[in-house]
Amino acid sequence: MDLQTLWFAAVAVLWTGFLLLEGFDFGVAALIPVIGRKAADRHLMLRSIGPLWDGNEVWLITAAGAVFAAFPGWYATWLPVLYLPFVLVLFGLIIRAVAFEWRHSHHTAQWDSTWTHVITAGSLIAALGVGAALGGTTLGLPIDGDGIRVGGAFAGVTWSALLGGVALLAWSTVHGAVFLALKTDGPVRVAARRFAVRWSPVAALPLLAWAGLVHLRSGTFVTGALWLVAALAVLVSWTRIRVDREGQAFTAWAVVMLASAATIFGAVYPVVVVSSIDPAFSVTIAEASVSDYTLTIMTWAAGVGLPVVLGYQTWTYWVFRKRLTAEPETPHTEEPVNA
Repeated sequence: MDLQTLWFAAVAVLWTGFLLLEGFDFGVAALIPVIGRKAADRHLMLRSIGPLWDGNEVWLITAAGAVFAAFPGWYATWLPVLYLPFVLVLFGLIIRAVAFEWRHSHHTAQWDSTWTHVITAGSLIAALGVGAALGGTTLGLPIDGDGIRVGGAFAGVTWSALLGGVALLAWSTVHGAVFLALKTDGPVRVAARRFAVRWSPVAALPLLAWAGLVHLRSGTFVTGALWLVAALAVLVSWTRIRVDREGQAFTAWAVVMLASAATIFGAVYPVVVVSSIDPAFSVTIAEASVSDYTLTIMTWAAGVGLPVVLGYQTWTYWVFRKRLTAEPETPHTEEPVNA
């Protein structure tokens, strides 16, 4: 495997890791207005992701950084065309982080409710923005032969971007529900499980449609098989959550994203940005990549740093592995969720 292909695979893994880990954060926050009817339930839901959400965002920084460092041509084409979705992602992540920190700086019910809604809004915006960016990238963006956007500021907001945004948000919502069923106990667990049973088959459809379209355009037998794995994993997750096997359901639902992402990235390879104007205008890894010398240095650096990051995150998940239950405290005496 040449270094360009290796780093394309690395970028795909980093984006998939971000979607898997940050996906249940987005989903839990999105479900607060649906499941968190009581203050104690909302607090429990936020406690479930409190020690994890900021660490999960590291994957986004690393994925974007890998694109910039290994494929500057990809980054240079990507950012101007998808300026609006990326601004929305940054805005959503910023207000969500501020809300997590500020939610407990005062101890009133109104303050608590306001910043909880901001957490939900920020998560929804970020999920839609990331999905729109990846959906447009893999299904087609209006770029010419020089990789320059054709059209105005909203030219990148196409049907493919909308499909990607809806797909990620729908999948993340069920991902968050299954995570809550696995991580919590009591009424929140029951409500989350009920939500997952009802909505998981429907929520998977946009993601499967996205992956299926990319496969039909440029896929292979392998990507077709991966798409079938994703579809079967939906059924497995749905049957497992129905019989209260939350761990198996969570694993299967994660496989839905893993197999779908592998289908998408595998089918578009070696293209990194698909042109909706003319396939000949699409940007490939050879056109977007830095030199082999630079990629070699990056490979050695990643080989040293990546195990440290993975080890730290694995330790974090292990420490906070226990199932949580609602506490009797009122919002006036809550502890910070990210403590």
